Amino acid sequence: MNRLADSQSPYLLQHADNPVDWWPWCDAAFEEARRRGVPVLLSVGYSACHWCHVMAHESFEDAETAALMNEKFVNIKVDREERPDVDAVYMEAVQAATGQGGWPMTVFLTGDAEPFYFGTYFPPEPRHGMPSFAQVLEGVHQAWTGRREEVAEVAGKIVADLSERRLGLGEGGLPGEEELAQALLGLVREYDETRGGFGGAPKFPPSMAVEFLLRHHARTGAEGALQMAADTCERMARGGIYDQLGGGFARYSVDREWVVPHFEKMLYDNALLCRAYAHLWRATGSELAQRIALETADFMVRELRTNEGGFASALDADSEDAATGAHVEGAYYVWTPEQLREVLGDADAELAAAYFGVTAEGTFEEGASVLQLPQQDSELADAGRIGSIRERLLAARAERPAPGRDDKVVAAWNGLAVAALAETGAYFGRPDLVAAAVAAGDLLVRLHMDPRARLARTSKDGQVAANAGVLEDYADVAEGFLALASVTGEGVWLEFAGFLLDHVLDQFTDPETGALYDTAADAERLIRRPQDPTDNATPSGWTAAAGALLSYAAHTGSEPHRTAAERALGVVTAIGPRAPRFIGHGLAVAEAALDGPREVAVVGAIGGSLHRTALLGRAPGAVVAAGTAGGADSAELPLLVDRPEVDGEETAYVCLNFVCHAPTTDAEQLAEQLDPLSGK
Repeated sequence: MNRLADSQSPYLLQHADNPVDWWPWCDAAFEEARRRGVPVLLSVGYSACHWCHVMAHESFEDAETAALMNEKFVNIKVDREERPDVDAVYMEAVQAATGQGGWPMTVFLTGDAEPFYFGTYFPPEPRHGMPSFAQVLEGVHQAWTGRREEVAEVAGKIVADLSERRLGLGEGGLPGEEELAQALLGLVREYDETRGGFGGAPKFPPSMAVEFLLRHHARTGAEGALQMAADTCERMARGGIYDQLGGGFARYSVDREWVVPHFEKMLYDNALLCRAYAHLWRATGSELAQRIALETADFMVRELRTNEGGFASALDADSEDAATGAHVEGAYYVWTPEQLREVLGDADAELAAAYFGVTAEGTFEEGASVLQLPQQDSELADAGRIGSIRERLLAARAERPAPGRDDKVVAAWNGLAVAALAETGAYFGRPDLVAAAVAAGDLLVRLHMDPRARLARTSKDGQVAANAGVLEDYADVAEGFLALASVTGEGVWLEFAGFLLDHVLDQFTDPETGALYDTAADAERLIRRPQDPTDNATPSGWTAAAGALLSYAAHTGSEPHRTAAERALGVVTAIGPRAPRFIGHGLAVAEAALDGPREVAVVGAIGGSLHRTALLGRAPGAVVAAGTAGGADSAELPLLVDRPEVDGEETAYVCLNFVCHAPTTDAEQLAEQLDPLSGK
């Protein structure tokens, strides 16, 4: 009996018709394994995962394979986006045992949830040195039935090893100039000067590292840091990883040149990159950065927004090939020269092929090409003609079978989207983007927060799921609420952020060390309480919490929140100089801590000249409170208390490290007060 039909997860629902007797993650599944005396097969993936779809088609939809699974195992299917805690615990075991990890993740467990054999994708027949999935199933079954004591011993040792892992914070305290300079040097060593980004293939968008580089440049004036950020962002924007027709970024590039993406589009990538490009524009005035920030914001609102006002998790990599009917990766996005001619005619097709890098040989598969902007002077082409070509290609693409959408609303990723859309809307005079951010924030409060301000991680179609929020949910939603408070001047968002951050202090923080855990103290107990300060595709919950705590403390003067932020940043001192790529968000937060952060109160009209200047200030992590003198929201924003207008004009107050500048009514003077390099 397959038990996934009642799930909210689109990923689990994709498997609800499999002949496999899938269980969701639950106590009853493990009770069944103990009753039958068989091991558990745990399969973890997510809806936009290409190789998850491949393994599902090859193995889980195959009646013979399913019969083998049902006979010899209790089979559990987990959506890693719903249960990041389960994913993290067993991925740590997979990586420790095999040296690598990924999805689909396949783990065999005892009836007590202890892992003893690991893998990722297994093919239906032996291939490239890998055993077939059926061979793995038979081998695990034989080990279980013939060497049960040995299996139990291995499982016990793995759990013991995982339980003994504890993360220290280092003994250096808060990161200082030396640690941040060493981190910058580490990024320089790994930087790809030719192609932008860091490391080799596959190459992922380094959103968090870019934020660190921009903040480091703002605070120190280091031109090399700005150059790495700007060049990386330009190469990504011109590459195939960016959707040159519809906007938005794919998950990663399979090559070093950013040409061929893994085509799934994730909300978190686009939220992080939208904000990074907006911040790059703030630092440089780059027209390219402005265009990409706005196009990415528009993509999120147009293609990921749900009927309830939140944002869906992802668009699939695969879609139906209109010619063959087969589900093929990238089919929605790639073009051949002949397809260009069919839509555009010969003359415009020739221009489009040159402009977007479409070749007869193709840059992808089957003679098709991923659209990119390979020419550095491509912006100089006939803008009107290119605009017409884009519109016609986009309209033709819209007639193709579209990739599936994972409509699950994840709290953390919506928090990232709220922050990105609020700031992008404020920077570029787009109140519609701010309104979209407010609507998503309202959904998070109305649906995901319970009366105690505890967060649910996911919802779908307006129905909240039972998955408890993890640390990144509390941290990223708080970050989004803090951005809304700064942009809208509505103090209630600061209050909501405070509720969430109080839970971070009470439920996720080790009172002895200041270390942070990914799950709450009262969460479901797994074989290990997950804890990871390093960034993955999103900022780690640990350093995201540090950033939100630091900003909240600057808004309110709360010493407990400031102390918690500084203690949490101790891990950046330990990891940043050695592995800066993997703790970029923590380094960005450390830049804010080293600069203050500065506290800005703007008394006057929301969206006025000084309010906009404050939001565009260069100081890393500066917090902004804005509102009318004596207005209803001023009492909810502590920075506005006892701050009157000067001579009836919009007035700004800037404070740093318990010292305040004289109030100013002049935008240029305010910008100077928010420039760390002013006067140096």
